[in-house]
Amino acid sequence: MPGDLPLDIDIKEPRWDQGTFVGRAMHFFNVTNPLNVLLSSDTLEDARRTVENYKLGIVKPGLTEDELWRAKYIYDSAFHPDTGEKMILIGRMSAQVPMNMTITGCMLTFYRTTPAVVFWQWVNQSFNAVVNYTNRSGDAPITVNQLGAAYISATTGAVLTALGLKSLTKHFPPIISRFVPFAAVAAANCINIPFMRQRELKFGIPVTDEEGRRLGESTIAARQAIAQVVVSRIGMAVPAMAIPPVIMNALEKKAFMKRFPVLNAPVQVGLVGLCLVFATPLCCALFPQKSSMKVSSLEPELQAKIQEVSPHTSRVYFNKGL
Repeated sequence: MPGDLPLDIDIKEPRWDQGTFVGRAMHFFNVTNPLNVLLSSDTLEDARRTVENYKLGIVKPGLTEDELWRAKYIYDSAFHPDTGEKMILIGRMSAQVPMNMTITGCMLTFYRTTPAVVFWQWVNQSFNAVVNYTNRSGDAPITVNQLGAAYISATTGAVLTALGLKSLTKHFPPIISRFVPFAAVAAANCINIPFMRQRELKFGIPVTDEEGRRLGESTIAARQAIAQVVVSRIGMAVPAMAIPPVIMNALEKKAFMKRFPVLNAPVQVGLVGLCLVFATPLCCALFPQKSSMKVSSLEPELQAKIQEVSPHTSRVYFNKGL
């Protein structure tokens, strides 16, 4: 029928060119849109049905291309790309800005006492554990014991780093001690993400050819994926944890902030939120979500298997996680 939506729109891939940073940034501005957190279960299910039906060649009457892409990004924001399962609400990338602005703002505000440092580092690592588990790559399950070990290791690492740096900066200018939370978060990311995704490091993540045909599992691809995520997460924290401390250090000397110290936390949270609105999608876009590597860089046994089943394949692709 005239006006019907064509069936050749590739919604398995992002709407924008993922070969460019700008294209990836546009993609992640949609995926990390905080407003998606407010969508109802009915809206999410409607988006899922629209996307899955379109893949089967079934088009809802009157559906436009913009509506289809909107449904695709709602679906991507709430459902795991490998398993198709609905993700935990606070673990979704769309929850990153509201959750991180609150936690980071409090870490930067309440950094002067040891109990406050311990508490907020624990809260942050608890949240990070949920995010890392929710956005793990592949469809491999993780046991409760593995999950607990990863969580305890990352939380301990973050707290020890924060307390160690806090004691070292006692004799430095106040502005230096404001950056202790960032150092702790960076160190914790280097611990938390590999530990939370340790099964991938042990058994590998799925790798496919350009058409999406699964060719096997690779631990080398897993290491590259996790390294990219660690860099992105640390980069995400830089603006939110480096810019507000400088601004707050200047503001706290002003008369109105001395008169109304209760404004400290809300102002800090607001500044962090402003930074994260841009830092989250831009740092997610540092590397393609569908990463790739040469077949010659994979494990010898996997190279041999690919050579046997798909001799013309020179690159493999994998979901790096978020």
